[in-house]
Amino acid sequence: MAQVELKNISKIYSGNTKVVNNVSLTVEDREFVVLVGPSGCGKSTTLRMIAGLEDITEGEILIDGEVVNNQAPKDRDIAMVFQNYALYPHMTVFDNMAFGLKLRKYSKVEIKNRVNEAAKILDLENYLDRKPKALSGGQRQRVAVGRAIVRHPKVFLFDEPLSNLDAKLRVQMRTEISKLHKRLNATMIYVTHDQTEAMTMGDKIVVMKDGVVQQIDSPLELYNNPNNQFVAGFIGSPSMNFIEGSLSQNGNFSFVVNDQVQISFPKKFSSILNNCDRNKIIVGIRPEHFSLSKGTSFSDEAYFKTTIEVIEPLGNETFLYFMIDGRQYVARVNSENVNNIGDLLKLYINREKYLLFDENGNRLI
Repeated sequence: MAQVELKNISKIYSGNTKVVNNVSLTVEDREFVVLVGPSGCGKSTTLRMIAGLEDITEGEILIDGEVVNNQAPKDRDIAMVFQNYALYPHMTVFDNMAFGLKLRKYSKVEIKNRVNEAAKILDLENYLDRKPKALSGGQRQRVAVGRAIVRHPKVFLFDEPLSNLDAKLRVQMRTEISKLHKRLNATMIYVTHDQTEAMTMGDKIVVMKDGVVQQIDSPLELYNNPNNQFVAGFIGSPSMNFIEGSLSQNGNFSFVVNDQVQISFPKKFSSILNNCDRNKIIVGIRPEHFSLSKGTSFSDEAYFKTTIEVIEPLGNETFLYFMIDGRQYVARVNSENVNNIGDLLKLYINREKYLLFDENGNRLI
């Protein structure tokens, strides 16, 4: 396997449109790295530049320490799995997986050994004589992955490979790809717009927006310590709640929105809050950081007083939707404590968990 290094790479299309802007990233040998972000953020373009399918406008890409900017895709020793399976409909599963090896003039014995090995890994041994039309969506995607495995590449690239599958199959396939990574000890770079895929699969996640890397970190670090409001809102489902207000100071700092909201900040944050613009502050609260009852971290120092608009029971937990100052918010609570739609309730906020951002989305606390 191999290390992949991106050094200040950019991609500029005609009209001076910069879709990837000065991206630097190191993917260590045998690491699973996920590029995630909304549509148009530049993640797939970045992957295609690594593969050699897009020219690099600025910067360098190195694979195993060798600059590959001018190398053809076939010479980079990478294998790519696409969103659409790109299988040949008239060929069997065996022939689809073997096709690339035949083009490279591998012996029949070597081709058979590699295809059978990949089929065993992917549980496709009983399907080698079938054609794609006789397979389910998940099986077709496994064939596409198998076609990459037989190459024995230095690096595996995945471009939104699960987007065409239904929800149940997506869960199954992301588990299989994670197992595959551990089994092959492979270097993998995976692109998705789905933050759940990113959180559950990646050793390291790269969050992108408008062609710019916002943060590179482990899944839990991204979730607990986002660099800015965009990362905080993009990572996590349901998304983090953001409420705008101002700061007032009467001894301790307090967050002011209306009489529905009470949030007081501990003295340890005074030095930060003294130096920020107090007229517009954004507080971020994850849905699970609300409680219907007081506790060690929940008190009258931080709460929302509101009316339940919508209840979504999910069995072990329930989502409560409510309005504050004309905007909708959501709390994730224990199903045993749920009230009824229209009930007035007090939602206590975990004082140790909320985040604070300035009006530009920069993290303050």
